[in-house]
Formats: sequence, C-alpha cells, structure tokens
Amino acid sequence: MSIIKKIAIFFARKEFCRKSINENADLSIFNEKLTNTVIIGLVLIFFSYFLGIPGVFIVGGIATWLKNPVFCVAGVFVIYGISWLLFMSGLYLAGPRYGKALSRWFVRVILEKILGDEAKKIASNTN
Repeated sequence: MSIIKKIAIFFARKEFCRKSINENADLSIFNEKLTNTVIIGLVLIFFSYFLGIPGVFIVGGIATWLKNPVFCVAGVFVIYGISWLLFMSGLYLAGPRYGKALSRWFVRVILEKILGDEAKKIASNTN
C-alpha cells in the first residue's frame, strides 16, 4: 500500500472527513443569494488585493525618488499590514460558511479519488 493511500486512510478516519464523506458534502451553498455581510466581505477582500501589491510598489517608488530607504521599509510594512487586515476582515465577514462548505467538499472529493469505494466503508466505520 502506498504512503499516500495510508495517509488518506488516516485522514478518512477523522471526524471532519468522516462527516464530509457520509453526508456527501457538496457546493449547493454557493447557489444561495449572498447576504450583505458576505458582499461587504468580498469587497474588502478585493480591495485588499487592490491596495496590497500596487501599494508596495508605489511606496517603494516614492522611497527611491526620495532616496530614503527607511521610508520604504516602514511604508511597505504599514501598507502590507493594512492590506492583510482588510483581507482577514473580509474573510471573517464572507468566509466561515463558504469556507467550511468548500473545505468539506474538497476533502470528500480528494479522499474519494484516492480511496475510491473504500472511502465510504472507512467513513461509515466509527472505530
């Protein structure tokens, strides 16, 4: 038996993976209408990408123009930190339900691809 299959069997016995396989986790949650908090979270995630990478280059360019490397070091950390705060806030608002549904589906699909029909047998066995 290959090491990948042994690892898959190990994870298939864990509660999260067992539930995902037994309940046949799917992506039907993505068909529902988005709530206002999810929309705000998605906007924050988008804005974090819009601010993060270009902001780092802009601060670097300004620091080069001013010939002040301390401005670059401090500015990049501040801009990148703000970008991450926006991203994490967006994930907090938009992510829990959708993230869990996506991870349950992903676990089920991967384990079923590796183990085949054996995944359902392992998941149904509670020992």
